[in-house]
This record gives sequence, structure tokens and C-alpha cells, in this order.
Amino acid sequence: MIAERQPAAMSPARLLANPACPRKSCQLPTYTLAAAVHAELNIRKSRFIGAVVPVENRDTAMTEVHRLRTVHPDATHVCWALLAGGQSGMSDDGEPSGTAGRPMLEVLRHHNLDGVLATVVRYYGGIKLGAGGLVRAYTDAVATALQHAQRIERIAQRHLTIDADYADEARIRHWIAQQGHVLADSQHGMRVTLTIVLPQDALDAAQQALRDLTHGRAVLAPH
Repeated sequence: MIAERQPAAMSPARLLANPACPRKSCQLPTYTLAAAVHAELNIRKSRFIGAVVPVENRDTAMTEVHRLRTVHPDATHVCWALLAGGQSGMSDDGEPSGTAGRPMLEVLRHHNLDGVLATVVRYYGGIKLGAGGLVRAYTDAVATALQHAQRIERIAQRHLTIDADYADEARIRHWIAQQGHVLADSQHGMRVTLTIVLPQDALDAAQQALRDLTHGRAVLAPH
């Protein structure tokens, strides 16, 4: 599960150069976008309509690509690149291999994005750009759109189920509110069962705090 928050002021490039965060021991944050952003470039009579769109998964991305083909039935190419974990992909849509989808994907990677679809609709203007020119055009179309996009940091979330005595319920609920975690579910049977959502990096500390709070009576099950 992923939650989102505004990114820190430090850019990914500066984070990578931070001596306190060596490349092998620190993982850079990933980002998605607050909203879709579009940009249009005219290069040697060809129109390149670029867009970057936050998406949940590949199915959502392909729905957007299909929508673009419907909106632009006369376009020469509708190229795309998707970064979405294990569902990533790209398409040159008839452009010479490696001149569209791949450079678009590299722009997304350079910005540490995930859950983002990049698309470029091209209307051919009659002048060939060559392989190098195409790479630059598709790169610039996506990069220009990203210049106006707001990035949001993606935060891995976990669920934690707390099986506790009724005598501990009030203090557990007070602790949940105090910590700002989300109470996702509560059930009452022989014991009370509360399920909370919290950042993955807060899970260990939360479990220790709950053990201390209930003197070890609570049964904890992260998932």
C-alpha cells in the first residue's frame, strides 16, 4: 500500500550526493504526480503533445492510451512509457525502435517517478528528424510537461492488527490518535480487534510501543 506526501526540498540528485547516504545503503524516495500535466512542442513542423499522468496500474495506463487514440484519430504516433513497479512498459508505436518509448521511460526514471504514465502524441509535419532528433523530441516533450508537474513522495504503508483485552482498548485508541495513525477497522468479540494503517518505517516502533502499553497482552499481526 502506498500513501503520498509532499517531497522534501532536497532534489533526488542532491540526495544521491549526500555523504551520509551512500549509494549502496540508502534508497532514494520515489514520487508520483499530484495531477496530469500536458505540454506541446512544435519541432520542424511536427507537433509533439506530451503528457504525464499519475496512474494506479497498467490497466489504468492502457485505458488512458486508448483514450488518446480516440481523441487523436489522425495522429501519426501515440507513444507511451509507464513506470509502475512490475507493470512498467513502453511503446514506440511505429517510430524507429528505441527512439520514443525508451527515452520517455528514461525521463521518468531520472525523476525517480513511479505510478506515472508518459504519453506523446505526434502529428508528422513532413520533415524527417532522424533517430537522434526523434530521441530529443520525445525526451523534451515529456521533460517539458514534468517541469510544470507537482511531485508527491510515495510512502510505503503497512497494516497492523491489534488483538487486545477490552481493558486496554481505550488506551490503545488514545495512542492511535496521538500517533496520527489511521484506524481502518475495529471488531468486538471475545476480545477487541483493531486494525491500523501506518508508514512501514514506523511499524517496529509501533509494535514495541503497543507491547509496552499493554504489558505484552496485545497480540500483534502486521500485514
